[in-house]
Amino acid sequence: MVVTQSILDIPLEHQKNVFGQLDLFVRKIEKALSVEIVLRDGEIRVKGEEENVKRAKQVYLDLTELSRRGNVITEQNVDYAIALSMEDRSSEIVEIDKDVICHTVSGRPVKPKTVGQKTYVDAMRKNMIVFGVGPAGTGKTYLAIAMAVQAFKNQEVDKIILTRPAIEAGEKLGFLPGDLQSKIDPYLRPLYDALYQIMGAESFTNHFEKGEIEVAPLAYMRGRTLDNAFIILDEAQNTTPSQMKMFLTRIGFNSKCIVTGDKTQKDLPAGTQSGLDAALRILKKIDEIGIVELDKRDVVRHPLVQKIVEAYEKEEERQKNRRSSQHEHTYRG
Repeated sequence: MVVTQSILDIPLEHQKNVFGQLDLFVRKIEKALSVEIVLRDGEIRVKGEEENVKRAKQVYLDLTELSRRGNVITEQNVDYAIALSMEDRSSEIVEIDKDVICHTVSGRPVKPKTVGQKTYVDAMRKNMIVFGVGPAGTGKTYLAIAMAVQAFKNQEVDKIILTRPAIEAGEKLGFLPGDLQSKIDPYLRPLYDALYQIMGAESFTNHFEKGEIEVAPLAYMRGRTLDNAFIILDEAQNTTPSQMKMFLTRIGFNSKCIVTGDKTQKDLPAGTQSGLDAALRILKKIDEIGIVELDKRDVVRHPLVQKIVEAYEKEEERQKNRRSSQHEHTYRG
């Protein structure tokens, strides 16, 4: 093993951001890339095997560039920069950061944070209909709503329509008091939350009262033709094939439709086919429809969420292999 050493050039004003609180990010990079990072005589030195040192330097170059652009470096940024360095794709994280969709009401830029998210955003710009499929935390809904708000602000569409099937997530909620809107609001709350964050509550309320923004359960889409609208169907894994067909055939002229869903989190009754699964199979050969599959690498919530997704994927794979083994044993018997 040949040990080498290299000096990092990180401006003092960016060191705290790039190193993390109590040097958390330094320890993460050291562990992931098997290097030693030391501050000596005012210099930051990286020691280790040549290839690992090279990757660590590239990670710091990318994180420093993100910091220069005004980003607050997060654990997710560090994890993703490390992952890309191991695939020799480090500079992609800097290119992704250039793509700002819009700004939240607080002024924070909304932009893709992973290669998968960038592919998703580009697909939404290019195609009339896009399926964004992936696990929790990959930004499927949030990025779609950001694109919808920007299209509305640019007067590319006259209306934003957000919808999702009203299905309980594995528990019976029983009788809900209030009028019809009060009964369906709990199902639609995640969509409201994203709109409030991007538009602000006052702006959202103003456009909502004018009918320019509509948040409604999927059943309300039947019988309508949706022209000049940006339409988002969320939680599409909980649709039936007939509901999905009904929804997709509502789309009119000058409209854009985004369908988001997580194939692993179905709340349909046992034995019911998901409309999302059916649509992905039936429509995959239509060139004008974009299908983007996000995965655990695109999770941008707390890093623990990525680990949870990965753990469930492994368990599902074990169960699948176990069922296959049992089936094979029964067949031979």
